[in-house]
Amino acid sequence: MRLGVLDVGSNTVHLLVVDAHRGAQPTPQLSRKSVLRLAEHIDKRGDLALEGADALVGAALGARRQADELGCDELLAFATSAVRDAGNSAAVLARVADEAGVELAVLSGEDEAALTFLAVRRWFGWSAGRLLCLDIGGGSLELGVGNDEAPEVALSVPLGAGRLTRERLDGDPPARAAVERLRGHVADELARPARKLLAGGEPDRVVATSKTFRTLARLAGAAPSSAGPRVARSLQINGLRQVIGFISRMTAADLAELDGVSAARAHQTLAGAVVAEQAMLALGVTEFALCPWALREGVILRRLDAFG
Repeated sequence: MRLGVLDVGSNTVHLLVVDAHRGAQPTPQLSRKSVLRLAEHIDKRGDLALEGADALVGAALGARRQADELGCDELLAFATSAVRDAGNSAAVLARVADEAGVELAVLSGEDEAALTFLAVRRWFGWSAGRLLCLDIGGGSLELGVGNDEAPEVALSVPLGAGRLTRERLDGDPPARAAVERLRGHVADELARPARKLLAGGEPDRVVATSKTFRTLARLAGAAPSSAGPRVARSLQINGLRQVIGFISRMTAADLAELDGVSAARAHQTLAGAVVAEQAMLALGVTEFALCPWALREGVILRRLDAFG
């Protein structure tokens, strides 16, 4: 079966095409991103502005055509926090369906956390024991913990790297005082979720996934993406703090020149690093293992589990 997965996030619209069947590892055939930064098109009323909606319709139409050209049996399309939080999301979804022929399912934050957890569990397997996983997106941070394939606790917290950059970090680079205030805000927001996640016992392995964590790990010395997905990668707190000290003095343009940092996300890397640091402190850990699978793979696995 050839599946297309269309992920409409806060920063990018990402089409992933895979050949997959139940019991086999999904084999990527195409991965293509469009940088739309939808979250930055939310107006003062909380609606997705016309420019952002037009761009989304165009990206969805292009993805639909490409999926058809590649012979996809099905296009699994979903949207996360940017569309979820927009006051006019229903109208935007209707436009995408009518003009692009794509039915976008809006995932809740808890759904995101659960699907990401499934992908991480399948990647690491049962030998990983009790898993706790984190995924920093543009608008929110998803967390899940459990012993099985479905998390016992799945949470979404409004600590996305893009959201925090827009709301709490002025300047390029931001002032040191602003970074310290951000640290305090993130610590406060994570205190209660951390207690919930740890209430059932200490995790055997804490895993991070998403582009933000991969970028931070690369800046801290992890293997580049060219080494392949099966190379073990991790992010340790000492290396992370060195990264924060380094990038907090850099402009976004200079940061985008570094290996592993995409131009589309360079401006929000510092906020993501602060979230990662405070998550380690809140959870009482000093290292995250990195997982190459995340939400998109979780969506694929759930589809295959349900229908074969």
